[in-house]
Amino acid sequence: MIHERSAGGLVLRRFRGREFLAAVRVKGGAVLALPKGHPEPGESVAEAATREVREETGLDARLIERVGDVRYFYARDGERVLKVVTFFLFRYRSGSVRDHDHEVDGAEWVPLEEAPARLTYAGERKLAETAKQGIRL
Repeated sequence: MIHERSAGGLVLRRFRGREFLAAVRVKGGAVLALPKGHPEPGESVAEAATREVREETGLDARLIERVGDVRYFYARDGERVLKVVTFFLFRYRSGSVRDHDHEVDGAEWVPLEEAPARLTYAGERKLAETAKQGIRL
């Protein structure tokens, strides 16, 4: 079995009295997900999460804390892969979701209360629910 590591972020922003979560569109816009990606050589998972947030959402955000891991299996070239994605909570500082990079089809702000229902992946929906229930910055 192959082991793979990634890092990602939940970027929160308060706007007009409501919390919003930054999400990205991938796979032709069909998938709404949290920004994430692989660490580069010599990069910690926290540094990778910060970079991936900036690249995929166009946002500058301050890392607050580690939220948790999402683990799942998939197949690549006939081999089973265990992927572990470590997610961190971020607070928006500046930037625009229009400035996302080419790795994603788009980036958008989703009302935090809607995120657990709108995100595509189950593990990410659970993290959004956790953020909705207990994270107040």
